[in-house]
Amino acid sequence: MTELQDRGHLLTEQVNPNSINLDKLSSLELVDLFNQEDAKVLAAIAMARAELAAAIDITATALRSGGRLFYVGAGTSGRLGVLDAAECPPTFCTPPELVQGIIAGGAGALVRSSEDLEDRFEDGYEAIAMRHIGQHDVVLGITAGGTTPFVLGAIEAARSRGASTIFLACVPAEQAPANTDVDIRLLVGPEILAGSTRLKAGTVTKLALNIISTSVMVKLGKVYGNRMVDVAVTNNKLRDRSLRILQDLTRLSRSDCAYLLDAAGLSVKRALVMHWTGLDKEEAQKLLDANQGQLRTAVETYKSQ
Repeated sequence: MTELQDRGHLLTEQVNPNSINLDKLSSLELVDLFNQEDAKVLAAIAMARAELAAAIDITATALRSGGRLFYVGAGTSGRLGVLDAAECPPTFCTPPELVQGIIAGGAGALVRSSEDLEDRFEDGYEAIAMRHIGQHDVVLGITAGGTTPFVLGAIEAARSRGASTIFLACVPAEQAPANTDVDIRLLVGPEILAGSTRLKAGTVTKLALNIISTSVMVKLGKVYGNRMVDVAVTNNKLRDRSLRILQDLTRLSRSDCAYLLDAAGLSVKRALVMHWTGLDKEEAQKLLDANQGQLRTAVETYKSQ
């Protein structure tokens, strides 16, 4: 029988001296303690700013070249990756395959704990092979403690296939070394509830993924100013948002914006090109395609010609 590894030295497993009397605190004291500890999350993000920027650049370059982004994790880390991936299509009108989440245990692990499956290095390796991940893709492994075998297997497999790799952990590199293109360390310190990385570690991971995916989409031309001009108009809320974006940017009436949106095939970006250039839907799309989907560049190119 393999000797069980002692993980007590990991930052995420250590005891937080500020919460030694956790079970004796009043409800108000609990809220205040959580608030104090969660303040460390923003500091951790700031300390990793250079690595986060590198992750954004690598991923944007890969996706611009036809690659895909895969988040890989187990437990809380895996669920956060799946969540971020799932929110890209409605927010940025991306195809579901562009950003994907891989979680140990598959879809069932999203709603029912499957923590034992994170110990299977070979499953992580196989998950990469099954998706035919290659040199144009990016694999971002998420493991708060830095030692999850499922994630390490996926990273090794991705590297062997020539994919770009990013590691995201909440422990120092010397505690859990990683051999990846980008190594992001989000050091939020020990949890209030010792070892419960769904707390600060989970929060800082969510912030980091928000930063990476949203910034990548900005680089890919999914945003104009700070408006989500590639929003998928799939329900009343998103249609209303689309109309408000068009109103703000064109100064047309709401009814005229509704007509313009429908004429553009429910594409806010295409509608804006049509309004600002006078092109029809097909020609507007050709102009966008010729400028890699960059709305500002497309309109400026048209006007300069």
